[in-house]
Amino acid sequence: MMQPRIETLPTKKLVGKSIKMSLAANKTAELWSSFMPERKTIKNTIGSDFFSIQSYEKSLDFKDFNPNTEFTKCAMVETSKFEDIPENMETLILKGGLYAVFIHKGMAKDFPKTSHYIFSHWLPNSDFELDQREHFELLGAKYNPIDENSEEEVWIPIKKRQSLN
Repeated sequence: MMQPRIETLPTKKLVGKSIKMSLAANKTAELWSSFMPERKTIKNTIGSDFFSIQSYEKSLDFKDFNPNTEFTKCAMVETSKFEDIPENMETLILKGGLYAVFIHKGMAKDFPKTSHYIFSHWLPNSDFELDQREHFELLGAKYNPIDENSEEEVWIPIKKRQSLN
């Protein structure tokens, strides 16, 4: 199955929009359809990739994650500095750190299979545990949510597992 690359991400400045949601009350399409027409109003952008970010409550144990668990989802782009932020947008400092990076190939609707593999198979059998930082997908040139050949990078925040002895 898929093996991730382990990467240390530098801190990044992001600008975009966010919405509170759950998987049961999924507002992803609403978020992106609001963000995309206005993305060109963001100044000092770096690169052409989009960041789809999920922020979870500090107290969340992923064993308890269910379709009604609320989280904040952001649609954002990287910027070199926070200057002239469009008034209906917000900023986010994406804290750097260690990430496991997986490639999800296929349509957005097939994403639960990738997610299940990461959290039910790879993570428990790895030398890592989840870290309390943002999870995100990097949507680059190969991304198209309705194309079965679509590719996106899935960034999972990790830290070395604490040994039990």
